[in-house]
Amino acid sequence: MTAAIPHEEDTGVEPIAVVGLACRLPGAPDVPTFWRNLVDGVESVTFYTREQQEALGVPDYLLDDPTFVPAASIAADYGALDAAFFGMSPREAELRDPQQRMFLELAHSALEDAGHDPSRYPGEVGVYGTIGSDEYQWMYIRPNKKVFASVGNLAVYTGNHPDYLATLVSYKLDLRGPSLTTHTACSSSLVALHLAVEALRAGECDMALTGGVSLEMPAEWGYQYHQDGIYAPDGHCRAFDAAAQGTIWGGGGGIAVLKRLSDAIADGDHVRGIVIGNAINNDGATKVGFSAPSSEGQAAAVAQALGVAQIDPRTVTYVEAHGTGTSLGDPIEVAALSSVLGADTDEAGWCGIGSVKTNIGHLGPAAGIAGFIKTILALEHGLIPPSLNYSSPNPRIDFGSNPFQVTSTLTKWETNGFPRRAGVSSFGIGGTNAHVIVEQAPPPPLPPGRPRPAHLLQISARTPAALD
Repeated sequence: MTAAIPHEEDTGVEPIAVVGLACRLPGAPDVPTFWRNLVDGVESVTFYTREQQEALGVPDYLLDDPTFVPAASIAADYGALDAAFFGMSPREAELRDPQQRMFLELAHSALEDAGHDPSRYPGEVGVYGTIGSDEYQWMYIRPNKKVFASVGNLAVYTGNHPDYLATLVSYKLDLRGPSLTTHTACSSSLVALHLAVEALRAGECDMALTGGVSLEMPAEWGYQYHQDGIYAPDGHCRAFDAAAQGTIWGGGGGIAVLKRLSDAIADGDHVRGIVIGNAINNDGATKVGFSAPSSEGQAAAVAQALGVAQIDPRTVTYVEAHGTGTSLGDPIEVAALSSVLGADTDEAGWCGIGSVKTNIGHLGPAAGIAGFIKTILALEHGLIPPSLNYSSPNPRIDFGSNPFQVTSTLTKWETNGFPRRAGVSSFGIGGTNAHVIVEQAPPPPLPPGRPRPAHLLQISARTPAALD
């Protein structure tokens, strides 16, 4: 077991194992499909005709506006919920924000992927989540006076307000650990992951569900492009590219199941990857405006995460960047990363960089968990998926003299004798930055002197139809 955790003696923190994953993302109803799309370089953006947008309720004044872009990136069946499975009536399910519905189903799926039944798990399970804004109740429930009067304010409030995202999961799955929802804008889900990691290290829980969901309402509507804004004029995110002009909003979510590595090994869990460093901070006031990014703040978060991991920055060979594809944001981010990872070397181009936003758009509060899941899968498979829509470098980024090269093709992840390691960044308007360092899983211990035993695979379900 000591040999299976090669760097534990070198770090001052317990590595945290990723033992389960679940996601519902644009073009991908589950983790295997998401990985296949990443490997195949699929851009999961839907471009609609005028007639299709009209059928979705988009008004003529938007459709006639030359700045309107009829494109959207959203998970299929975003409002679906197996209500009966969770003991909900159809009315309760309809009243509940679709983001809460998705987060609940993802929590159950993630625990299944981890191989843990919470009713039989002896430890405390925490929930650390994040959610987008509660537009659903204001657009679809409260304006319906008859429905609102029949159920009352409390039912609508608890079914839609972000306060109840994590606690709903704890209630429905009977989880007894800490249960909290966090909001730091676009860095929210990676901040939630940081909090879950720290809670596990502090002994506040023994297993943690962490992630987020974000769905823009009305779903599937296109958007208006504004010059120098965050939205792309053509529906494509071109992170780090000379033609980068913004991103497209995405809708979906994901959850990771975390445990202390020592516990995961002792329990025989399938470890997909490990978190060895993590940090969050805020930019403060030393930037041009509240919504502006700060190179200094981002660099400090990256440096703090590396300090927690206590590894040589030169061993980080990929960074899943925030990478929104804005002409100013990308150069600031790469400059911050370069100032830390390239501080002790003049060598250029030794670290790959990419952004999942080029595949699925910007998931807002859930963006960090999407990038995290992508990176854990890349560590597990030893492949770095391509970052899409890249043809020539943004001239404001010093590619060729900094440590980075955009991974624009599927790349075998090779290292010089050290484990595969990556950084994952997520930054929010308002200045809260998050960065985590992840590493490939240690080799699983096998019984000495004898082959892996055979196992009977048992399948169960709540009803005969579900079993079939």
